[in-house]
Amino acid sequence: VQLQASGGGLVQAGGSLRLSCAASGRTLSVYGIGWFRQAPGKERKFVGCISRTGVEHYLADSVKGRFTSSRDTTKNTVYLQMNSLKPEDSAIYYCAATRQVCGKSADEYDYWGQGTKVTVSS
Repeated sequence: VQLQASGGGLVQAGGSLRLSCAASGRTLSVYGIGWFRQAPGKERKFVGCISRTGVEHYLADSVKGRFTSSRDTTKNTVYLQMNSLKPEDSAIYYCAATRQVCGKSADEYDYWGQGTKVTVSS
């Protein structure tokens, strides 16, 4: 499956963005989808994930209460809604697919999108 992340951009602190992870080649409904981010000079970190059915959600503590993930099976797309953005949220955001339910480790994911850049100004 090929993944395409989009929706990044420049936003002021307190603003919102919605990232999309679209798939081609296979339906996303058979995969758990995770979101990771990587700031310059730092390691890639888990942000959140959503299970194949959309029933199970996990979010990193740093984004709980601000970010949510959802999926639209009709559009074969998973979304990451990001509200109350902070400068420390600035990073390249990646979506990834796993055959497992949901995973917090990058090693659990089989397919990765190319990333979309989010910049939050103070």
